[in-house]
Amino acid sequence: MRNTFATLKTHMEQTIVGQSLLVERLLTAVLADGHLLVEGLPGLAKTTAVHTLADGMALRFQRIQFTPDLIPGDITGTDIFVPGEGRFRFVEGPVFNDIILADEINRAPPKVQSALLEAMQERQVTAGGTTRPLSKVFMVMATQNPLEQEGTYSLPEAQLDRFLMKIDLDYPTAEEELEILRRDTTHLRGERPAATQAILTAQQVLEARGAVNRVYMDQMLERYIVALVGATRDSSPWDAEAAAWLSHGASPRATLALARAARARAWLHDRDFVEPGDIMDLAYHVMNHRIGLSFAARAEGVTRRQVIARLVEKLPAP
Repeated sequence: MRNTFATLKTHMEQTIVGQSLLVERLLTAVLADGHLLVEGLPGLAKTTAVHTLADGMALRFQRIQFTPDLIPGDITGTDIFVPGEGRFRFVEGPVFNDIILADEINRAPPKVQSALLEAMQERQVTAGGTTRPLSKVFMVMATQNPLEQEGTYSLPEAQLDRFLMKIDLDYPTAEEELEILRRDTTHLRGERPAATQAILTAQQVLEARGAVNRVYMDQMLERYIVALVGATRDSSPWDAEAAAWLSHGASPRATLALARAARARAWLHDRDFVEPGDIMDLAYHVMNHRIGLSFAARAEGVTRRQVIARLVEKLPAP
């Protein structure tokens, strides 16, 4: 099973130039049964990465382009009256698939964004007084543009908390951009790359998740995760300066997410046990969207990355 994921990872890294971290985080989210939020400026391969992942999995994939005129029913589905039958019939929305690409999720108003809340947390949709279950492998891969851009809305904190991880993308290096240019030239000449062959079924994904859940985590590491997340709420015992930078800390959902993601990362790296490095490596992406910076931090230009890095450095690892 690990070989299958390794093959998929290799193909994704060959398709997407210079985003190896994003590729690993995508696979980690799949294995940890979590949702992923990817933020970056337009043109940084956010959508391409999710498409490439979906192409390598024999799962039902649906892209939802979020726009200002979208309504909740466009996502979850709605009851439509059928004259010939003399009754209402529920027409399923795109959320009734396995992998959902919520493209530019913060282009739609908060009411539409919130339509995903129940689906992301409960794996179900309630419409017209009826609750309908979603796929067992259901997951949301969302992309968003920086809030500084025009036409964007901030995601509600309750929704942000339901994403396992949030990844921030930056521009490629000069060498990576040169490779992108060369590949585009090859594509314009009509030399298209071979089509991706789906190599992962829904059953295999569920079996892999079961194997990830069996990855061993020592009690000392469990306590370390709890302490690390707890430090975002009160870091004064370890770092008084960091305590002044935080307006609110991560919820217990961050503790669960960090443990699940650490197990998934260990499994991807061909280990049946979690190491402290797994937790440290994932701490920022699991917690950066779950903490709030104080006015003092913003005034000093302190970033979430700096705060979490300080806490990881200060807290003694097992």
